[in-house]
Amino acid sequence: MSYEWLKVVHLLAVISWMAGLLYLPRLMVYHANAGNGGELSETLKIMERRLLKAIMTPAMIVSWIFGIWLGVLQGLWSDLPLWFVLKLVLVLAMTVAHFWLAGQVRIFAADKNTRAAKIFRIANEVPTVLMIGIVCLVVVKPFV
Repeated sequence: MSYEWLKVVHLLAVISWMAGLLYLPRLMVYHANAGNGGELSETLKIMERRLLKAIMTPAMIVSWIFGIWLGVLQGLWSDLPLWFVLKLVLVLAMTVAHFWLAGQVRIFAADKNTRAAKIFRIANEVPTVLMIGIVCLVVVKPFV
């Protein structure tokens, strides 16, 4: 597979992962406001589970695999420029956010959420801030 096609797959996976990271916390805002039980809560449980398992987690895995592959082809793993290290830190933070949200999906599924909707509104901003940092590092490549 050529470098360009690897990059296409990586970017499509990242876009899909980001879409989920931005949408799932919004669903959780609605879910926290809906409370436990009821038709809306049950619908949101299904939506959250499907988004996480069918889109977000596969997209995260593909993002990591193809990102590592691209880094190998560019020789970034042997050189480790500072911009690349910082990008990895931000991607790791994005992965932590993903797993935190996955934990919240399990909590909502068990009708055990005690967090206010405001927490999920804040959680909705975290991937955006991380994405801005990652894009700036990849495009500008400071510290070279």
